[in-house]
Amino acid sequence: MKKYLITLIPVVLLGWQRGPVQERVGVTAPTASSMDEDIKPIPAQYKAEELTTRILSSYHYRKTKLNDSLSVAIFDKYIDAIDHGKLYYLASDLADFEQYKNSFDDYLQKRELDVPFQMYNVFRKRYQERSTYIQTLLKEPKPFDFNQDESMNTDREKAAWAKNSDELNDTWRKYLKSEALDLKLSGKADTAVISTLRDRYKSRDRALGRIRTEQVFQMFMNAYSESLDPHTSYMAPTSADRFKQEMSQSLEGIGALLREEDNYIKIVEVIPGGPAFKGKQLKKEDKIVSVAQGDEGKFVDIVGWFVDDAVKLIKGPKSTVVRLQIISADALPGAAPKEYRLVREKIKLEEQRAKSEIVSINNGNKDYKIGVIDIPLFYRDFEGAQHREKEFSSTTRDVQKLITELQTSNVDGIVIDLRNNGGGSLTEAVSLTGLFINRGPVVQVKESQGEIEVQSDNDPSIAYDGPLAVMVNRFSASASEIFAAAIQDYKRGLIVGEQTYGKGTVQTLIDLNQWVPKEPDQLGQVKLTVAKFYRINGSSTQLKGVMPDLELPTAFKVNEYGEGSQPSALPWDQIPSSRYEVASNINPKIIEQLRDKYKHRLKTDEELKTLVKTLDDFKEARENKIVSLQESKRKAEREEAEKKRAAMKQLGEDNVDGDDEEETDPKAAEAPKDVKKKKDIYLTETGRMLADLIVISKEPSLAGTKKKQ
Repeated sequence: MKKYLITLIPVVLLGWQRGPVQERVGVTAPTASSMDEDIKPIPAQYKAEELTTRILSSYHYRKTKLNDSLSVAIFDKYIDAIDHGKLYYLASDLADFEQYKNSFDDYLQKRELDVPFQMYNVFRKRYQERSTYIQTLLKEPKPFDFNQDESMNTDREKAAWAKNSDELNDTWRKYLKSEALDLKLSGKADTAVISTLRDRYKSRDRALGRIRTEQVFQMFMNAYSESLDPHTSYMAPTSADRFKQEMSQSLEGIGALLREEDNYIKIVEVIPGGPAFKGKQLKKEDKIVSVAQGDEGKFVDIVGWFVDDAVKLIKGPKSTVVRLQIISADALPGAAPKEYRLVREKIKLEEQRAKSEIVSINNGNKDYKIGVIDIPLFYRDFEGAQHREKEFSSTTRDVQKLITELQTSNVDGIVIDLRNNGGGSLTEAVSLTGLFINRGPVVQVKESQGEIEVQSDNDPSIAYDGPLAVMVNRFSASASEIFAAAIQDYKRGLIVGEQTYGKGTVQTLIDLNQWVPKEPDQLGQVKLTVAKFYRINGSSTQLKGVMPDLELPTAFKVNEYGEGSQPSALPWDQIPSSRYEVASNINPKIIEQLRDKYKHRLKTDEELKTLVKTLDDFKEARENKIVSLQESKRKAEREEAEKKRAAMKQLGEDNVDGDDEEETDPKAAEAPKDVKKKKDIYLTETGRMLADLIVISKEPSLAGTKKKQ
């Protein structure tokens, strides 16, 4: 078993470029190609289909056979990929497609592509029909009556397919009216509102006109690969080449990974060390609706754009300014986009490294010095380590130094903050665990053939044996989950926060041309799930992630984000436990006492009470997917949404909003970080829990003894 880098391969790595790129103002998507001709597969794609099918059938961890049951899943996923919002196909189209539902497995095995391409070409026809309606509507003198009392359901998940064009036209009229109302309430004049919408939908037309056979084939193959699990995918040659180039390029830009979804450009990941990360302004699942250059540039609407075109606007030379209008991932329906100012820069790797601070926690009329070590990802310079460089970059080495510094300052306990840490090096997750335990297993890795390898810490030394807490949230994933699970299984420290993401799988990247070296055509690449991670107690980290010992209030519903939100996620299961020696720091009786004290604070502490109520109100408001299309009511809805968001912001709830308090001053992001620091209620409460642990652990009746598991 090799060393694994436990990260998700991104669709686009925003701002990774070879050299400086000139600022481009007023850029629009390239001219469209004709949509009159059907898109057809090319010979190389039949070869890629055969090879990808063989690899996925034989080597994917799940070992799922191609049969009618899987065919139905592929069919549904393909339809969803083409028309996720049910805004183009008619019910009659779906009735026609029904005859193919059990045949997708046969198409893959027999190298057939005609039907998937035929289905996509039907979509193109329906798209043109909707486009004609949209442009006709937008040519009317007054297309929308904002005094009319009507509403729209923004959730299309359970919507039925439209029975006819008239029904679809009415749905689109409401969508356009809603978009127009958003623009109107943002201060645009009526003529500017219509002009913006016309340009927006012409951009969508151009984008669809640029769809090539390669993109349709990739969509079809991903319907298959993603039916096996959400982290397995096919990359067509152009996408594969772009990925390889971006992985080798220097890190310069705003530091975010993007993808296209539902006509929006969404943020996949915020890269530690980049401007977006340092400003804490952007987060996963946020949608970028428009982009402006510099402090005075005009905003360019990018709704409906390809991600490649959006990237050309957003990335640029370091020290230049880009402004973004963002719809937050957790924004209430109808909420206005927020504007953020970012200064592009080369991503500083030192910003990705672990940092520490000391916070003072008052608990029980006594002040405690709590050391906090923030780890944004598990990093390791493998090349530097291989060449035995003295100071190669390593999470474990950095954290060990920080622990020494904190101990010199006589801290009473240490918190390891893994919130929003999406993973990284498995080697570092194992060695970091070793700083807190004697020696022993840390994680088990099971390959698709059934072979199990145990990754262990073999260093008997312990860097820190004092009171310890580990903070996690819904976006703590992979290596973060391995570390937190090991600390929990060894009963070495408290795990505090939310249920983690639940990514317990390992992927490898396969170049299809390496399998057929004499093949002249480029066939693309497959990212394949080949193994699963298991805790030392035998439980998988897949799907369930790590459940904290003490759960903090959350803004999210169960499985709203994370592996559990993916229908094709691999299941949770168990394997035999490893043998390991449990520490005496934590036991069920201690957890019970800590939970009682925490529950008491939830009832008596005003900040916590306000936090819980605000989060509950916020979640309830997000459940309502109905927005008014009447101007007066929509305005009231926006004002109410802003009140709820302001309440979140006042509490400093980063998981919900991500906004900086300095947001009103566009240049405040450039100020030194120590000038003004937001209060972190979650960190404060974790510090209190750790202080409680310090007190409780001194009680002789609760002290445990080491035992073998």
